[in-house]
Amino acid sequence: MAGAPALDEVAMSSVPMVALNYNTRQRLSLYLNPDTVVAAGWTLLAEEMDYSYLEIRNFERVPNPTLAVLEDWEKKCPQASVGCLLELLKKIERHDVLTDIAPLIESDCKKYLRKLRSVPQPLQDDTVGSSGGADHSGEVPESFDAFICYCPQDIKFVQEMICRLEQTDHRLKLCVSDRDVLPGTCLWSISSELIERRCRKMVVIISDDYLDSAECDFQTKFALSLGPGARDRRLIPVKYKPMKKPFPSILRFITVCDYTNPHIQSWFWDRLAKALMK
Repeated sequence: MAGAPALDEVAMSSVPMVALNYNTRQRLSLYLNPDTVVAAGWTLLAEEMDYSYLEIRNFERVPNPTLAVLEDWEKKCPQASVGCLLELLKKIERHDVLTDIAPLIESDCKKYLRKLRSVPQPLQDDTVGSSGGADHSGEVPESFDAFICYCPQDIKFVQEMICRLEQTDHRLKLCVSDRDVLPGTCLWSISSELIERRCRKMVVIISDDYLDSAECDFQTKFALSLGPGARDRRLIPVKYKPMKKPFPSILRFITVCDYTNPHIQSWFWDRLAKALMK
């Protein structure tokens, strides 16, 4: 699309592999299929994707091993994304591939994101529950003060958040997927719609389980892929219990609301509410 801004690596990392069309994959195969000694090929790429020796030997039997590896990887790996693929190509030092097919990949990603954001709303309203109820009248869809990004293991803290922020004088309206998104809707499209257009902020509940959630990973990276002017004020990371794993690096530049710090627990909820109302 002429004049459209280039996608950065954060944006690419939020785009699943399905965005890459057949022509782009074929072009990639032309570079990686040949077995040469001067450049890394599909076998080294497969090794970086954690395929075993026997699995790689089986891929050798198919006419287009690069295509087969990509298709299998996106099916079996929840974290597989265009951004991850680009990082792997850098790791095996195929900068020639990146230079040549970068315009094709970027074009595919932009088409995918435009299509995702233009998905029409279902005839049924996508939200229902204590935050406002279903609306079948065709009026403007319900909006929220914040979208809560969390994994199922952290639901008890989310429930406490509802009590502290909705059912008090703060009277905030939170979007909690288990409560406000109707079953049967497209998970990825409705999450994107809510984050971008119907929620003023996004609270990200950080925990060890969050780091293993493909859904949370997509939601966080999608929010970060929005314009630079939006990302600074949109995301609010919340750490509510000690972690064994490193804090996600993609959120390191955003101030964290740390519930694990005993010195600030007394004003934690008021501070979070002010950030959501800002």
